[in-house]
Amino acid sequence: MDGDGIGDGIGDGTSDVIVVGAGVVGLTSAIRLAERGLRVLVWSRDPAAGTTSAVAGALWWPYRIEPEAEVGDWSLASLRVYEELAADPTATGVRLVPGVHADTVLAGLGDWARRVPGLRQLPPDEVPGPYEAGLAARLPLVDMPVHLEWLRARAAELGVRVERRAVGGFAEAAAHARTVVDCAGLGARELAGDGALRAVRGQLVLVENPGVDSWFTAADKESSETTYFFPQPGRLILGGTAEEGVEDLVPDPATAARIVARCSEVRPEIAGARVLGHRVGLRPARAGGVRNERDPAPLSGGGMLVHNYGHGGAGVTVAWGCADRVAELVTGVRS
Repeated sequence: MDGDGIGDGIGDGTSDVIVVGAGVVGLTSAIRLAERGLRVLVWSRDPAAGTTSAVAGALWWPYRIEPEAEVGDWSLASLRVYEELAADPTATGVRLVPGVHADTVLAGLGDWARRVPGLRQLPPDEVPGPYEAGLAARLPLVDMPVHLEWLRARAAELGVRVERRAVGGFAEAAAHARTVVDCAGLGARELAGDGALRAVRGQLVLVENPGVDSWFTAADKESSETTYFFPQPGRLILGGTAEEGVEDLVPDPATAARIVARCSEVRPEIAGARVLGHRVGLRPARAGGVRNERDPAPLSGGGMLVHNYGHGGAGVTVAWGCADRVAELVTGVRS
């Protein structure tokens, strides 16, 4: 095994659990399992930089995710972790940054919102841009390339190995470990045979930051176009789109121009910012919400299969809460 916890071969039969997928959902699940004393191996078809997680704008907020009854607790559990990680933003990539959710009212949110420290309704004259309502908060904003590296390093400290390997089926993983955890994201359509999974295309524009130090979002659940900007080290991320069923990974210039125009309505200085690049990712959304459960059918040899996928655009927001649930399902012990 290399010093950074990354291996090149197949599992050697000494793992208790194989986690399929090395995005934020897979790595947090692996960490929680390893913290319970299990020997964990992660199989990933893509490098961390090639996962959907790496493209995410990554503001903590339960955005377009179900089931509502569980999302609040998962989100708040993750919020507590990010608040701790924000003490060392250079290493973890997590910062607490102020901002505004426009077109949002506190009364329209679940009980979880009342447990978010500092979340408050703004008077109309304090809401930026052409919006009449908004919430202000200081929330975790995650620089995903840095954070994924931190997750990999934390996993390695716990003895987790990460191997680049495309998985043809869960039986393949079951030959190397008694328990398999499915964190394959959109890949679970084929691996788990789940027709409820669908891609939701998100396009971003990266620009030089003209001095913006707060985040902003305005997301209409009924529209495929959203408006947001997130200040990250060395860049400002502009968004976005939420195009259901679209799987084209090529950035569209017309879409990019509309993204810049919408963000410029809120902060005019964005209009003249130099474009650094474009990003497209496919969010793994699922009709019926996140699947976080033990599969009723045992694997070959009697092993256990646990699913943890379908997080849509809120994988970062619920990652640690869902990972806690995975650890409970695998070990039978609540944290």
